[in-house]
Amino acid sequence: MVNITVTRRQNVLALFQAYAEKALALGTSPKGLEQAFAATLQISPSMWSQIKSSRPIGDKLARQVEQHGGKPAGWLDEERAAAGVSQGEQQFLALALKAWRATNSDGRKALRAHLREIAG
Repeated sequence: MVNITVTRRQNVLALFQAYAEKALALGTSPKGLEQAFAATLQISPSMWSQIKSSRPIGDKLARQVEQHGGKPAGWLDEERAAAGVSQGEQQFLALALKAWRATNSDGRKALRAHLREIAG
């Protein structure tokens, strides 16, 4: 049986990723993208933060997200195949691999430590 809470969260995160990639491709600064996305959906930034982490998306909110996100009713409820690596992620991975290959053991340790620090 499909868990509607998980499906809706995965789909709204995919909707945000598409929104962010489109905005970044147009030259929009990454700062404030989450707030702009929340405004597009006509929800507060706090509500968006809760949705990303743990808040279940009820039927009323799901239809609101779909309407303001330009999706047909029921879109959030449909399971989708996991999206592959985005173009931005591919570019980052290529850059990380280039940096990894261009340095010595100490540089690799520093790179790994820095990424762990960022990732938390």
